[in-house]
Amino acid sequence: MAKATTKGAYGAEQISVLEGLEPVRKRPGMYIGSTGPDGLHHLIWEIFDNSRDEAMGGYADRIEVTLLPGDMARVVDNGRGIPVDIHPKTKVSALETVMTTLHAGGKFGGDGSGYKVSGGLHGVGASVVNALSDYTRAEVHKDGAIWVQEYSKGNKKAAVKKTGKTDHNGTIITFQPDPTIFKEGTHFDWKTVVDRLRQQAYLVKSLRVTIIDAREVTGKFDATDTVWFKDLGLEAPSLTFYFEGGLQSLVRHYNKFQKPIHDTVFYCEKEIDNVTVEVGLQYVDDISARIVPFANNIYNSEGGTHITGFKMALTRLINNYAKKNNLVKEADGAFSGDDVLEGLTVVVSVKLPEIQFEGQTKAKLGSMEAQGAVASVFGDAFGTFLEEHPDEGKAIVNKVLLALRARKAAKAAKESILRKGALEGMTLPGKLADCQSRDAEESELFIVEGDSAGGTAKMGRDRRTQAILPLRGKILNVERARLDRMLASQEIKNLVIAMGTSICDTFDLSKMRYHKILIATDADVDGAHIRTLILTLFYRYFREVIDAGYIYIAQPPLYKIKKGKEIAYAYSDDEKNSVLKSMGAGAGEEIEATEETEEAAEEEGEDEKKKRTAKVSVQRYKGLGEMNAEELWETTMDPAHRVIKQVTIEDAEEANETFDILMGTEVGPRKSFIQSNAKMANLDI
Repeated sequence: MAKATTKGAYGAEQISVLEGLEPVRKRPGMYIGSTGPDGLHHLIWEIFDNSRDEAMGGYADRIEVTLLPGDMARVVDNGRGIPVDIHPKTKVSALETVMTTLHAGGKFGGDGSGYKVSGGLHGVGASVVNALSDYTRAEVHKDGAIWVQEYSKGNKKAAVKKTGKTDHNGTIITFQPDPTIFKEGTHFDWKTVVDRLRQQAYLVKSLRVTIIDAREVTGKFDATDTVWFKDLGLEAPSLTFYFEGGLQSLVRHYNKFQKPIHDTVFYCEKEIDNVTVEVGLQYVDDISARIVPFANNIYNSEGGTHITGFKMALTRLINNYAKKNNLVKEADGAFSGDDVLEGLTVVVSVKLPEIQFEGQTKAKLGSMEAQGAVASVFGDAFGTFLEEHPDEGKAIVNKVLLALRARKAAKAAKESILRKGALEGMTLPGKLADCQSRDAEESELFIVEGDSAGGTAKMGRDRRTQAILPLRGKILNVERARLDRMLASQEIKNLVIAMGTSICDTFDLSKMRYHKILIATDADVDGAHIRTLILTLFYRYFREVIDAGYIYIAQPPLYKIKKGKEIAYAYSDDEKNSVLKSMGAGAGEEIEATEETEEAAEEEGEDEKKKRTAKVSVQRYKGLGEMNAEELWETTMDPAHRVIKQVTIEDAEEANETFDILMGTEVGPRKSFIQSNAKMANLDI
């Protein structure tokens, strides 16, 4: 570990104590959100956030996160080190207090010598992780000495012990999650860890974050080693992130597959009334907005007061600038908040000492002082930016003006198509074969490709609960299509009316007519393209339907395999080969069906019948239309036997980027994506 300058006193008197650890193991979900994969990874975030708080305070500039054999993880920082002297209230080492007592941490120091700004609560996260781990080891390098304590399920194994001398300062926390708590598994996902820590590296300028995957290392290994893995000479995959540009670098990262409206990335940073405000933004040639808010480096998925302040200032500034420079006509009217957000990528980060969130998950910032601080700091800086960059200012206004005019056109289209239908009882689409049930919870809508598959599905369905909507050809790619053009598409309009939810600002999930929408397309390239187009529509305009868990992908079989009266279906080539083997045919063997007449069979003697081996036939389904109604019901529609996949969005940012690449107008990123992933494609040639 590199030496770090100790800028502030950090001793036991800065650690305050509120309560014990007992509630954590009883109700882990209250502290880490869940005991599934998200909660498991939250353990790493808690320890990392403590080290990051040291960096935010200026006491550390390097953090290393290592995934170790045995589903262990280790976080190292070169900060001041957790205090080890005796705590005045608990009468034991402050390190033990921090690791074994809930709500004991540097955030609570009453004399102001603890953390000025904290994302988590230093020590609080450590105690929660300790309580939910089979094994935890805390090692502190401080004032020339090494101090160690080990724990199991939150309980200390022995007192804090001084084990040697050191030239470094910092803290090393090693832990192994308790499998009795995390019953879905304790294996950390490399990509999840990398994506989260890369984002954090952007948010703390000049912080070096290294991530090492040492789970498969061979040779010398000891979880208690105190040196860096590279010093041990072990071969292990690793990544290091270091960004001097901070939010400017993050905005460029988000826009790497987009075409910017202006090259200069706006950035400002200033502290006002004890609140530090950072904003980075850039407009791109797109119709959606990407707003990324942070409070004390915690991502706020639902926004909050800082975003409210930002939106108010942005709308006011662009309206004033456009009017002052005669860039809009009076007939156009004023820009709305939605107009100025179209095509905007913005990261808003605030840091404040006394932070308040709405809810336990910290998804929404509630601190009111953040609203005024962001509006003031951003308002002054962006106003100056527009005046000093007239070309960029004009490009931004033209982009917003286009959004305003499109909004008016879309509003007119929507009112004529949807509002009229809602008020006057617009009938359901003629191609929709609706189900008899009016209970949305049991009703299903199959979206099928073409009239042929639609006809078969209508004959094979359960009419009481299953509705069928055939789509003709490939629907409009809505990735860059505005609402008025989208609603001009008859196929999309049919789907919107069938669902019953309306769209955009009139969308109402409670009016959803089906709680299962199953996309059933052919198992070929065209079918995959149609499925992607439908998913793009849902992601961009009906995200709430995906989040509610209503969207599914039907998985029709690829093969029908028959031997005599025995019939089996296979959903992959491997499954087909397995079935063929079980039926006595060689794997991969294509055996044509030979039908024997009943008369020929009757002429055979018993010996001949025993010798005769039934032939095996393999039928490859190219589309749903090739199945008869009975086959389609048995394999794809019968809830008792079908295979369906629920569509979820585990990482919204990654999903957004993927749709940008695959469905956007930029050819370069799409070509690169195809080349990089070509080996994983399953081509039917």
